[in-house]
Amino acid sequence: MNVLEAIRSRRSVRTFDTAALRPEDTQKIMEFAGKVENPYDIPVTWKLLDGKKYNLNSPVIVGTDLYIAGKMNRLPHAEEAFGYTFEKVVLFAEQLGIGTTWIAGTMNREAFEKAMALSGNEVMPCVSPLGYPAKKMALRETMMRKGIKADSRIAFSELFFDGSFDQPLTKEKAGTLSEVLESVRLAPSAVNKQPWRVVLCDNKAHFYEKPAKGYVSEDGWDLQKIDMGIALCHFELAAEELGLSAAFEINDPSLPVPEGMQYIASYQVK
Repeated sequence: MNVLEAIRSRRSVRTFDTAALRPEDTQKIMEFAGKVENPYDIPVTWKLLDGKKYNLNSPVIVGTDLYIAGKMNRLPHAEEAFGYTFEKVVLFAEQLGIGTTWIAGTMNREAFEKAMALSGNEVMPCVSPLGYPAKKMALRETMMRKGIKADSRIAFSELFFDGSFDQPLTKEKAGTLSEVLESVRLAPSAVNKQPWRVVLCDNKAHFYEKPAKGYVSEDGWDLQKIDMGIALCHFELAAEELGLSAAFEINDPSLPVPEGMQYIASYQVK
């Protein structure tokens, strides 16, 4: 399974078959995670957490007690960096046949943070269970997926734009980038809000966040910027898989934008 296949096939898994992760799979995931870098050069420290040992739980997870968590220093762009980095690990797990789901709120966070031994300026944005997917979803998972419309995505022309936000982009006009952008469209996000918007200008893809209410904490931490990092990850990985060069940069093109829209980053594609 290549990365494009992983992006297309992956879904959030909340019901696992109770089998322990094979030691070789555990080793592969941790070795891979330890090598992942992000465009912001903000390191993430990884740890596998035994739920029984640390008294960890999530009401939406059934059939596994194993979690992977990452911590990092709270720095500018930490949210995007974490989203980018964690999604690479998630997609690698998918390629191994291991189920995952992003969890930020539905967990006993205090216990998880204690298990991660947070100190100073460190944050633990999200965690994911690890395990082999069960053949059948639990009822709570089925209902949850229906509630957030997990299997639907915003239309291509509503997410991507040609030169300005006034001109929707078609797959035909996107040409070689249509499959790359479709990979972005398929990215997971908190409650499936899909906050990313992308404007293609010449050979550059400019990413913007369309924020929704309720995702920024009092101290300024923006959960949807984690989603933006996931979208950036999908763009870069898909471009590389298709033999394109995608150079990351933060250089606001100063385009006229709808109210509330925030520039995040760009890729120059060749």
